[in-house]
Amino acid sequence: MYAIVETGGKQYRVRPGDTIAVERLPGAPGETLDLDRVLLVNDDGGRARVGTPGVARAVVRAEVVEHARGEKVIVFRYKSKVRYRRKTGHRQALTRLRITDILVDGTSLGERKAEAAAPKKAAPAEPAATEPAAALEPELAEAPPKPRRRHAAPEPATEEPPAVAEASPSPEESATEE
Repeated sequence: MYAIVETGGKQYRVRPGDTIAVERLPGAPGETLDLDRVLLVNDDGGRARVGTPGVARAVVRAEVVEHARGEKVIVFRYKSKVRYRRKTGHRQALTRLRITDILVDGTSLGERKAEAAAPKKAAPAEPAATEPAAALEPELAEAPPKPRRRHAAPEPATEEPPAVAEASPSPEESATEE
């Protein structure tokens, strides 16, 4: 299961247990934050809920790991022939988040998955088949499986190719005959 979350003007694809670095968010390390701008939620069954613009009643719960600063980005402005040069740097303030859970309608997608995977009550046993399985095996052994082909095979030629007609003698051959 995963979700796409928007924070700080950027979108992140997150799963429970992931650690992501986003633009600075308020909150002390160890505090739990709810990211409510969820654009898409997908469970392992392949069913996706896409929001317009956000998925209703969907929340991604995350724990603040630390506040840090990103790598330095050098900004250099230059104009030729006028001796204008300005070099500055920038380090973005970041917050590292550990995704703990994805909630939809107040329930965790992990809990929903566990409920779906839980064994259901066993159905009553069906009566045995009238023919034993050994009797069916010879029928299967007699019919060979059909080969799978991607393209149609060329049809075999039924006629022989036409005989090559004798060509008129070349000038060298006609000179030798005379």
